[in-house]
Amino acid sequence: MSTTPHRSRPPRVVAARSPEPASAPPSGEQRRPGGERHSTVERFALGLFIVVPFLALLAAVPLAWGWGVSWLDLALLTVCYFVTCHGITVGFHRHFTHGAFKAGRRTRIALAVAGSMALEGPLVRWVADHRRHHRHSDAPGDPHSPWRYGESVPALLKGLWWAHTGWMFDAERTCARTYAPDLLDDPVLSRISRRFGLWATVSLTTPALVGGLATWSWQGALTAFFWGSLVRVALLHHVTWSINSLCHAVGKRPFRSRDRSANVWWLAVLSCGESWHNLHHADPTCARHGVDRLQLDSSARLIRLLELAGWVWDVRWPRGSRLDARRVPPTGAGTGPRNRREGEPVETA
Repeated sequence: MSTTPHRSRPPRVVAARSPEPASAPPSGEQRRPGGERHSTVERFALGLFIVVPFLALLAAVPLAWGWGVSWLDLALLTVCYFVTCHGITVGFHRHFTHGAFKAGRRTRIALAVAGSMALEGPLVRWVADHRRHHRHSDAPGDPHSPWRYGESVPALLKGLWWAHTGWMFDAERTCARTYAPDLLDDPVLSRISRRFGLWATVSLTTPALVGGLATWSWQGALTAFFWGSLVRVALLHHVTWSINSLCHAVGKRPFRSRDRSANVWWLAVLSCGESWHNLHHADPTCARHGVDRLQLDSSARLIRLLELAGWVWDVRWPRGSRLDARRVPPTGAGTGPRNRREGEPVETA
């Protein structure tokens, strides 16, 4: 695990039953009955959404080895994966959560639907959880910090499980009115969020429909459902959850942040650039996370294409002065700007 000697460690999360400080919970976070707690039915449904695709992912390797996989199924898996992944990274995360750019109504609706089809939860709940994570990152109140139980190896292993999956089964729910009032007050976006079940159904059935029509067989529909729906959803889930767990426990930290966010390079392609997580926490509203050379960030590329098409604007691209102010200088180096004029923009995408 890479550590940075130039800054002190952020406060670690103490072992506690409640993720919020008991003495002074943030406004709107008090435990309340009804809407602020996950019901048993919700947690059961969540378990199905996690377990069933995961079992398909486990079965994918022996099935591909023994019977192979068709080009159609691979194409459906790839296309559906990156459409829904960018719905999360560009839509749910960089736009709706952090306001990294502005977009027209049709673009916002398309991003909201694409993100919902990733099956990571309704838009409003996803954004509320993530904004809460940034407010309390790796400190008491963070809904999914891997340092929740301490810094020993057993505590970290327990914390990694919590950050990866366990936190979603917690009975307490983030207060959407506190963390996502803008989305709740938008009638179109709140309606999209409430209809999460519809988008989940469309997401799961579309590959089967395409596979069945393309092959004109039930077998084609079944294999397309297996690869394009179940395996795709499980793979995307665990890549996304790895940003919560691994990217706050291991990796490099070239930028100063108040938490333990880090870059994990080998997740960059599958996470569509989200695993360049250190810069994101150092500058959360930046539209590009992979800002250094050879740091692939397909989400930033897509935002750039949308900007060129005129569908998004006021994009918060990284600027040299902001990056230099946040960058950890090499050992023995100064803290001033490095090889760039003050205010000079870096490559946007």
